[in-house]
Order: sequence, then C-alpha cells, then structure tokens
Amino acid sequence: MRVRQLVPVLIAVSGLGVVAPAASGAPSASGQAHRAERVCARATGGLTAACSAWVRVDPKGKPTTSGTPSGYGPSDLRAAYGLAGAAAGSGAGQTIAIVDAYDDPTAFADVNKYRSTFGIPALLACTPATVNASTSACFAKSDQRGGTTYPRLDGGWAQEISLDLDMASAICPLCNILLVEADSNSFANLGMAVGTAATLGGEAISNSYGGGDASDGSYGQYYNHPGHAITVSSGDSGYGAEYPASSAFVTAVGGTSLTKSGATYSERAWSGAGSGCSAYNAKPSWQHDTGCSTKRTVADVSAVADPNTGVAVYDSTKYQRSSGWMVFGGTSASAPIIAGVYALAGHTGVANPAATPYSAPSGSLHDVTSGSNGSCGGSYLCTSVSGYDGPTGLGTPNGVGAF
Repeated sequence: MRVRQLVPVLIAVSGLGVVAPAASGAPSASGQAHRAERVCARATGGLTAACSAWVRVDPKGKPTTSGTPSGYGPSDLRAAYGLAGAAAGSGAGQTIAIVDAYDDPTAFADVNKYRSTFGIPALLACTPATVNASTSACFAKSDQRGGTTYPRLDGGWAQEISLDLDMASAICPLCNILLVEADSNSFANLGMAVGTAATLGGEAISNSYGGGDASDGSYGQYYNHPGHAITVSSGDSGYGAEYPASSAFVTAVGGTSLTKSGATYSERAWSGAGSGCSAYNAKPSWQHDTGCSTKRTVADVSAVADPNTGVAVYDSTKYQRSSGWMVFGGTSASAPIIAGVYALAGHTGVANPAATPYSAPSGSLHDVTSGSNGSCGGSYLCTSVSGYDGPTGLGTPNGVGAF
C-alpha cells in the first residue's frame, strides 16, 4: 500500500462517503461496508457491452440519494493524484470525449450542477462542430453519427453518463466535453461512436463499458485512432480480461480502493477490478510483462474504482425511483479520470498515447503494492506487487508526467 501527504487545493472539499462493491462484500480500509449494485445489466452474448458503474444502495436495493454530495469530490481526486498543482490553463482547448450508450436528456444541466456545487465554472453550450475549436470550456452532445438524432432514454446508462461527465470535470475543469451517445450498447454502435468522437476532435476518448474478451480483428478498427488517447474500463468482475480493455489500441484502466486518513491517502487494488490475459490480442510492443506470454495483459494504469471509497455524482434523470446526489464506483470512474489526466497533459501530437505510461519518468506514477482481484495462484496478474501488476497496471497518476 502506498501512502502520501494530502496536497492543499483550491476547489472546494467534499465530504467522504463510503460504500462497498457487492462483488466482494468486503469492508473498506476504514472498516465500513455498504451495499452497491451494478447500474447496467450484464452484457449478453459477445456482441454487446455493459457499463462499468456501481451505485450505493439501501437495504432494499434502491440507490441511496441525498440533497448534498457524499463521496470524493474534485479536490479529493486532484489531491490524491498529484494534480492540485497543475499549471494554470492546463487542459484549456483540449476536448474529452465521453462515449456511452443511449440518451441522457439532462446531461448538460446535471454536469453543471456538479460543477457549481464544487466551485467549478459552468460549461458553456457549443455544438459538435465547434467543440474542439472552443477555448472556453464548453459542452456538446452528438449521436453516433455526429448529428442530433439521439437514441432512446435509458436510466442506467444516464447514471453512467453523469458519472463520466462529473469525473472529466473533476480532473480537467478547463477541458471541453463532448458526449457521444451510441444508439445501443452493441459493440458496433459503441465503436461507431468512438470513431465519431475521434473525427469530431476528442483528444482523449473515455469508454466506461466492456463485454467478453474479443479480437481486434473483429472490432479493432473502432479503437485504432493514432494520436487520440482512448481509455477503457478494465471491468468490474475481478480477474478476467474484457473487451475493449483487451484491445491493443487502448489504455486499459484498472481500479483501486482509495482511502483518506487525516492528511494522507492510501491505495490498494480493488477486488472488482478487471485484469488478466487476452485470449485473442497480441501483446503491444510497449508492454513487456511475461505472464501472458505473447498476449495482451490488462490493465495499464488505474485510479479509484471501489464503490466502498466512491465518488460523488449528480444525476437528475430518475432511475429506480432515485435521482440527485449519489455515490458511485466501478472502473467507470477510473476510465474518465485517466482520460482527464491525458487531457491535462496535452498529449496532442503523440502518435501512441497508450504507450506513454510505459516510458514514464520515475515518480510520475504511484505504485500500488497490495490487494487482489481474484485467484491466480498468487501471480501478479491478479495480485498487486511492486512494479507492474494486472489489477492496477503501472500504478495511479502522480501528476501528469506519465501521460
């Protein structure tokens, strides 16, 4: 477990709420545990994906809501990941694209509610055609073809969208945000939305979903966009690789439990974080571990994902009779966090952003050395160790130097 001092920040500090993933039922490092449930139904077959978000629920399974935020807020996340001292203007002019399925009709209002609550200036309204040219942080929304024929509403994916937009705002307040909504949760539609996000100028493209491991020969064309940092959740079912995290063209983002005690933060691998070896995709040239032989290993880097140490999110689209402030987790939180760090780093012009963390300067990543996400005979593929491991990859951000 790594421990470090809390850095003072300018954004208002939120309270810390705690929840636990139903996947493990284990208490957090603070000793508290609560129920959490998946926001989206599990993927069915090999052609669809499920979002990777978890929400805290009451004993009856209803999402727990409140009138004020609970869970980590922007200042917590920026302090925990060495971003509090990011240079003034970092991220200005950069666009983070969020790719999800179905429609969230209140996305723009909800993300600005989050931002105003935490003292972040509101996003202006812009269009998909102008978002990448904006130098004042703005919000645009597109369907998977770049137009405005939005898909049908889905309350679970709407919560996922709110989580993604809030995390992007927390990490990179000055970034533009482009939301691209796929017609459905099929890999074909989500993949088309990723291509649209790249065409419209998303420098960092966050994908908080996954399904069964698959081949880049079938879907890789959707994620192969040189010069764009494409982050993907590693999954929330513990040891075992998912797609598109197992693609050779993306940054696979694992998950940690992030706890705060006094003036220090500490992290360990989250028990739900996905990791392992792809059965189909070759190991990228920049990855050198040997446990998967010649196959792609998941993950690359990580950030907070344990709903037991979750993040504050605002969503007003009622789902399961709930709306308002909730506490979320899952690698759906960590993927947009890492996309935000890529945007802060201003990686524009880097041909292969996924390779960048593997040549990171010393000290630019926090090594996570404890915790496990499953049974793999004690191997680093499911157990956090010094250096690279499956659940947390190379580690979590310590500033933007690794991105």
